[in-house]
Amino acid sequence: MARPKIKPEVSTENSAKAERRWNVIVRNDPVNFMGYVVVAFVNVLRIPHDAAKQLMRLIHEEGRATVWTGGRERAEMLALELQQWHLDARLEPDA
Repeated sequence: MARPKIKPEVSTENSAKAERRWNVIVRNDPVNFMGYVVVAFVNVLRIPHDAAKQLMRLIHEEGRATVWTGGRERAEMLALELQQWHLDARLEPDA
């Protein structure tokens, strides 16, 4: 008995696209003390104290800085956590 030839309906080619990257931006605000911002970065971003201090200074001097870049889901979670610390955090697509 002959076996019918079956053509797959789903393409088996690897069509994985690189996931779009997102930036978590923190803007300067006149409300939070600099030490508080450093503590927030250490706790939320899990970075060393010195790196958090450098980010805080960059935000203070430039008015804003990218504090993290990566996948959208993680970026949304970090931005939300920073907002819960009362920081002005936003998402922007990475260029």
